[in-house]
Amino acid sequence: MNNDQPNNPLHGVKLEQIVTRLVDHYGWEELGQRIKINCFNSEPSIKSSLKFLRKTQWARDQVESLYIFTFVDEVS
Repeated sequence: MNNDQPNNPLHGVKLEQIVTRLVDHYGWEELGQRIKINCFNSEPSIKSSLKFLRKTQWARDQVESLYIFTFVDEVS
């Protein structure tokens, strides 16, 4: 059985990798402006962001969408 997901650009990418790469690329301040959630604007950290994003699907969807938009050429 083949588990490849050729149409899923996030396949095999962990949420921690997504957040870390976005923070490295944009920085916390710009990331907080692009996605308006407190974990990016008020005392941001990878740990607190992951905790929030794992519980809040709409916010995770926005983060994953920004990741795909930003790194689409590198991911595909």
